[in-house]
Amino acid sequence: MTLSDHVRTIGRGPGRSRDLTQDEAFDAMSLMLRDDAAPEAVGALLMLLRMKGETAPEIAGLAAAAQADMAQMPKAGLGKAGLGKVDLGRVDLGRVDLDWPSYAAGRTRGAPWFLLSAKLVAQAGYRVLLHGYNGADPKVRAGLRQARIGIANTPADAVRLLDTDRIAYVPLETHHPALFQLLGLRDVLGLRSCINTVCRMLNPGAADASVQGVFHPSYRMLQADAAALLGWHNLSVIKGGGGEFERHPSKDIAAFGLRDGTLWEQRFPAVAHETRRLAEPQKPGPWTPAAPSTFEIEVITGTAALALDTLGTRDAARVAHDLWASQEMPSFA
Repeated sequence: MTLSDHVRTIGRGPGRSRDLTQDEAFDAMSLMLRDDAAPEAVGALLMLLRMKGETAPEIAGLAAAAQADMAQMPKAGLGKAGLGKVDLGRVDLGRVDLDWPSYAAGRTRGAPWFLLSAKLVAQAGYRVLLHGYNGADPKVRAGLRQARIGIANTPADAVRLLDTDRIAYVPLETHHPALFQLLGLRDVLGLRSCINTVCRMLNPGAADASVQGVFHPSYRMLQADAAALLGWHNLSVIKGGGGEFERHPSKDIAAFGLRDGTLWEQRFPAVAHETRRLAEPQKPGPWTPAAPSTFEIEVITGTAALALDTLGTRDAARVAHDLWASQEMPSFA
């Protein structure tokens, strides 16, 4: 099929248009990622999907094609029809326990305390692979340096960092340039597209568990349903700080996703009583993780607890607080 075929399927008008099937969405993404994809057709398809609202089969098909095209990383992920095995990688990352995407634009978020949450999970013995791109917002990339989380510019870097630190960050622009170009069309089209959701579903290390943040609550179940279609096992999606997987400790949190491949949802009660926004103005100068306030410690440990719960850790809140109290992480000095 061609991109124009998929545009026609969605855009014929009332009574004639329909959603893409999962296989059609896989084909559409495969075509959009090609160097010879007509930009007019790419833009038309992305905006039609946005206007009608993406379905879980569409997101699953688009994400599976993006995963299959990411030849730099190993993928024990799912194939075109959601079954089978794709093995296009050239470098074996070894076991990746937790996938942690970071794609929020940063307009409404404060300091990236969730990076220290990811470090806590690594300190618990899990191998954590962060990946992302945050547009013009510099806080996450600068925060990686402050938290001493290594950036993997090559697959070999990722292997080394996971082996030595149990945590690494993969920049989207380095490891999936074609998908990065599609994500950048937001600046051209002026609107968010389904590519933002696809990036969150990329899971480049084929981890068995994933944590995802969204800004709009309606995307929580969409991503959970898409993950189920892809055969994922464990996933937690929350409306997090600025769209990141970051818990507000003074609010009840509604989490959606999967546990052992079954759709799951749970409410987590507030763990703090201080009333404030996550995006409080930062102090002058660069962000530093050295001396978080009591509220910020609850952000860090609460977020880590949700991630540990996704991984199946018992009494995750206690484990997260014990890890923080142990002060064994050199990046927290």
